[in-house]
Amino acid sequence: MPPLLQSLIATLALAAVPLLQAAPLNATLVVEADKPGPRIDPNIYGQFVEHLGRGVHEGIWVGEGSPIPNVRGIRSDVVAALKRIKVPVIRWPGGCFAELYHWRDGIGPRDQRPRGVNAAWGDEPETNGFGSHEFMDLLEQIGAKAFLSVNLASGSTAEAQTWLHYLTDPATSGAGAERARNGHAAPYAVPYIGIGNENWGCGGNMTADYYADQYRQYLSVLRPFGTLIATDANADDYAWTETLLKRALYRHSRSTPLAWINKQPQLAMMSLHFYTFAGDDWDTKSPAVGFNETEWARSLLRTQKMDELITRHTAIMDRYDPARQVGLAVSEWGTWWSADPKRPSNLYQANTLRDAVIAGLTLNIFQDHADRVRMANLAQMANVLQALILTRGAQMIVTPTYHVFDLYQGHQGAKRVPVSVSAPGYRVDDVDLPSLSVSASLGEGGRLTLSIVNLRANDDIRIGIDLRGVAARTAQGRTVTAAAMDAHPDFDTPDALHPRPLAGLALQPQRLEVTVPAKSVNVIEINP
Repeated sequence: MPPLLQSLIATLALAAVPLLQAAPLNATLVVEADKPGPRIDPNIYGQFVEHLGRGVHEGIWVGEGSPIPNVRGIRSDVVAALKRIKVPVIRWPGGCFAELYHWRDGIGPRDQRPRGVNAAWGDEPETNGFGSHEFMDLLEQIGAKAFLSVNLASGSTAEAQTWLHYLTDPATSGAGAERARNGHAAPYAVPYIGIGNENWGCGGNMTADYYADQYRQYLSVLRPFGTLIATDANADDYAWTETLLKRALYRHSRSTPLAWINKQPQLAMMSLHFYTFAGDDWDTKSPAVGFNETEWARSLLRTQKMDELITRHTAIMDRYDPARQVGLAVSEWGTWWSADPKRPSNLYQANTLRDAVIAGLTLNIFQDHADRVRMANLAQMANVLQALILTRGAQMIVTPTYHVFDLYQGHQGAKRVPVSVSAPGYRVDDVDLPSLSVSASLGEGGRLTLSIVNLRANDDIRIGIDLRGVAARTAQGRTVTAAAMDAHPDFDTPDALHPRPLAGLALQPQRLEVTVPAKSVNVIEINP
């Protein structure tokens, strides 16, 4: 073959490669709206606040005298943002901080409250200016429910019981009268009570057997106050779950300690904690920005492990609780990237498009396990880890993760419906992932909400969706995406990641076609 012709053929072949790569990939979905399943508990979209960095001070609490607009010291802009996405429940005061917290330090006149240090987090100053009353005020302003973590490691059953009497008793009682003198005559509602936090670690270095016995002791005095949530296994410590259920799920007889007296469970919920970074090494987490596609893929692979954890813990729970009366509360979850030396406060990190994709993937997993997962709490609500809110003095911005929670509101309280996915795989170096994560639910009036996460960093995906059991009349979608994997908002420019309309929806009564952008979170609402 003449050299000139060889050169021409090679040039044409190379020119064709980008044309082939530019074409969207193809996938199909089958959504069975005629088979509604378990209700997706709104508490899956819960939040977590710990005394750490600027998570409380500045992020939520600025004090009545602050020039930052506030109501009784609580930031008005933050409250408005959280109300908008209908935050259902907030866990407080920790975290590891909860295991050192003594509630009496946070009541009464603020100028008389003891000052100390937060030994759980680098001996940061702790003013105790934000205590029980301030937390309950925050909940009332947002319209959220309380999830209190009681101090098991350095506290006692008596201290926990006294705290709950103080918060919930009528003003005619001694404890209620003290609360009234401190400014709130009406009892507070405390529907969820966590018995300790990470008691295998910062919460006392306990064994599962010892914790199970501690739980039973706390149960004996706190049962009347609300739903009790047992502390978590350390991610994939399935032996912890086995031991806890064996020793604490049911009441035992006096003569044979492991014999069941009845089948009424003493556990309403048990918790699970799990964090995402790039890989499985706590010491090598990946930076929050400036990462490559391999780190992107490894982060998503780590996120997917949440499905395995829930599946395997649920299998153990099913042996002891086949009726599925006991719920799973994923009371800490989110991304944890390597520390930026220029960060303004402890565990503050940039929130990028990668965080949004991880949030969508994780929420889809929770929804697909709605028969067991009854609550989840993102870590954390403001200025810490995978935050919804970031502040800089008087300025406030919402993050890509916030936008995902906004998009997913249609799932709250709806019934999960099955979805089958046929799509090509996604391989990056030695990491194999699916290209799509999809979840669907059926809400009021037959509204179908479909959340589609495109995990691929560089490829749009054209999707044909078979809609069974619904005659669709209208469909509209929104998407969160950007050109760069680490695109993120800042305080000085408009939010480039704000959800925008998802273009190109082609709807027929029982079929929908759409192209979802690369690295995106998409939610489509379909109405009959």
